[in-house]
Amino acid sequence: MLSFAEEIYLLALDDITGKVVISSTDVVFDAVMVGAVLSELSFNNRIDTDQEELYILNTEYTGFPVLDSVIDIFRETDKKETSIKHCLQVLMPYARELEKKVLGQLIKKGILKKVEEKILWFFPSRRYPIIDNTEIVDVETRLRNIVMTNEIPSPRDAVLISLVDASGLFHEILSPREYRRCKERIIQLAKLDNVGRKVHEMIKQIRDYANMPPYV
Repeated sequence: MLSFAEEIYLLALDDITGKVVISSTDVVFDAVMVGAVLSELSFNNRIDTDQEELYILNTEYTGFPVLDSVIDIFRETDKKETSIKHCLQVLMPYARELEKKVLGQLIKKGILKKVEEKILWFFPSRRYPIIDNTEIVDVETRLRNIVMTNEIPSPRDAVLISLVDASGLFHEILSPREYRRCKERIIQLAKLDNVGRKVHEMIKQIRDYANMPPYV
């Protein structure tokens, strides 16, 4: 199974340039990646959230370098409760370091490779290897099936939809017509996740501050 951060990274990777491309500023990608790591920590029972607050439940290491680097930050504070927004802001300066660790994990898993400063898929057809005896379904295919049908998303896919919506990457996955048709369903599903919702709010503030147009 791939982590939220790994799936976001793969969605954002341009096959031709070998670079991560988000149709806005780099700081938007940073915010989404931080949100992805927090969401993963929640599924690993290290944190919990309600609509506004984040609660640190457990600071034991998970064995995953990306997650454990954030746990190290949690260990430096005595606070066990903070707002989701504040936690995102605290972690933002560490975003690039987290992204490097995510890339390292994808290379280690045999999904990506680094060739002359370019990050490329190990298999040219964006085919995933078998991991833990499980064939990974391409994330784009999975997301398209969910948002374009009445399929009920799994808890993990609901979180991923929220993060992908916050990043604006649905515009890369769907055609303009498909996006218009699915927009209301995407918005509805994206609201199911507390962290993703706060990431969305932070990105809106970033775009407003930079006087950037909203996603359409």
